[in-house]
This record gives sequence, structure tokens and C-alpha cells, in this order.
Amino acid sequence: MPTTTYQVNGMTCGHCVAAVKEELQALDGVTAVEVALVPGGASTVEVTSQRRLDEATVRGAVDEAGYELAST
Repeated sequence: MPTTTYQVNGMTCGHCVAAVKEELQALDGVTAVEVALVPGGASTVEVTSQRRLDEATVRGAVDEAGYELAST
């Protein structure tokens, strides 16, 4: 199972982490989401899925949570 690392801007607290995790875990094929919170900076988000996820799909889920996927 591939694990992909993303940088997410705008998260500042545990509620932010929970919102991002909830949206990403709802994506088809996602088996795990881990977040290393960096308040005020780019937090690292690792997504493990059954297959590679389209970046636009991940960006949409992060946007839905109210945060911004950093440009890759």
C-alpha cells in the first residue's frame, strides 16, 4: 500500500488535525492518515491508501476541511 506525504497549511490545533483526518479518511481506498502538526507552518500529513490517490482528490478533501494543500 502506498503512503504519500503532503504538506498542509493553516492547521493550528487538534481540531484542525481531526477535521483534515476525517475528510481524508472518507476518501475511497484510504486506510490510514497520520498528521504531524506544525502550528502556524506546514504540517506533514501521511496518507496510506490501497492505491495512489489523485492529488486533485486529496486537495479537494483538504479544502473541504478548510485548509490548504501546499503546492508540490
